[in-house]
Amino acid sequence: MPLKIADKITLTIHDLAFGGEGVGRLEDFVVFVPFVIVGETVEAEITEVKKNFGRARLLRVVTPAPERVTPACRYFGACGGCQYQHIDYPAQLRFKQKQIADLFERVGKIPREIVAPVIPCPSPYGYRNRIMIRSQWNGPAKKLVIGFIRADSSFVEDIEECQIAEPAISQQIQQVRANPPPKGGLKVVLRIPPENWDVPPDSFFQNNFFLLPRLVETVRGFLTSSGTRHLVDLYCGVGFFGIEMAAAVESFVGVELDQLAIRSARKNAESRKITNGEFIPAAVEDILPELLRKFSPESTTVILDPPRKGCWPETLQLLRATRPAQVIYVSCHPATMARDLNILCADGVFELARVQPLDMFPQTQHVECVADLRAKQPLPNHPSAIETVETHAT
Repeated sequence: MPLKIADKITLTIHDLAFGGEGVGRLEDFVVFVPFVIVGETVEAEITEVKKNFGRARLLRVVTPAPERVTPACRYFGACGGCQYQHIDYPAQLRFKQKQIADLFERVGKIPREIVAPVIPCPSPYGYRNRIMIRSQWNGPAKKLVIGFIRADSSFVEDIEECQIAEPAISQQIQQVRANPPPKGGLKVVLRIPPENWDVPPDSFFQNNFFLLPRLVETVRGFLTSSGTRHLVDLYCGVGFFGIEMAAAVESFVGVELDQLAIRSARKNAESRKITNGEFIPAAVEDILPELLRKFSPESTTVILDPPRKGCWPETLQLLRATRPAQVIYVSCHPATMARDLNILCADGVFELARVQPLDMFPQTQHVECVADLRAKQPLPNHPSAIETVETHAT
């Protein structure tokens, strides 16, 4: 169908794509529209036209879905931080589960039934303990604006509070506005430090304290069900998972390249009188074969909690070669997770037992997932995993 920029269209939304945009069709031409719900009929204005799809901005909801609610935030739709405040919370969870199952089925050929229902957050608003706001000079208005990148551009939406952040964070926003950065183009990180954890300013820590106990419970449940005796926590940061899982294993090792994070991990373990683990500053690909030789793969679980971009290919290939009994993969980016799971499970090296999503990011497109992978037995007379890796290395 020939379409051009600024055309007004009416269409029915039949799906929500991963990322939050609604999917409608004009004959065979797909149009993505934000801030809509499956089943709604909407009026929209075309903003982008490609060969096989287009994008449009919402003008009016003609027939609203029963799940539509009034957003709690006055900036919703302009600010790009949230995508789902117009959808009631139970429906958000259902849509996220379907999106993850669709994505895993398409990217990783993973059966849909492996993806469990999303565990809800007990506080769908006021949960974020860390945000990053930006300053930008608004030339026409002749003022410095402070806030988040807009949903429809690279400009900054001026905000005074954030409804998904903890109230103390919104108070910090007010302090920044009262004492603004000297110029535009600067980023300001606001955070509430976790109690009883030593965390360097630039180190990662989960940004939702409310659902953190369920995340720990999920990982621990997967770990104990495997019967392994040793744990290797890769990309361990300040030692969170290794320390939280210490009582469930005989021994553990955390691996992290960031020296400051390792120092904090050691402090965190010492303050809890945990003595059955250690933290090593090293690159994962350099240390993993040695650790699995020490512990033996068949009695070891490996926890992966990589950045959003996923694991390095070398790490995935090392895991395929060394075959620890279990890999628990924690990720806030289902797309890169599905890609990495596909690599780990190729040729039957690992089998995916379960994926448990947790809604660590209510009102947004994001969701945390924990995957439980189990190693299949190597072929008879096949060289041991460690020997294979070390022979290749030499």
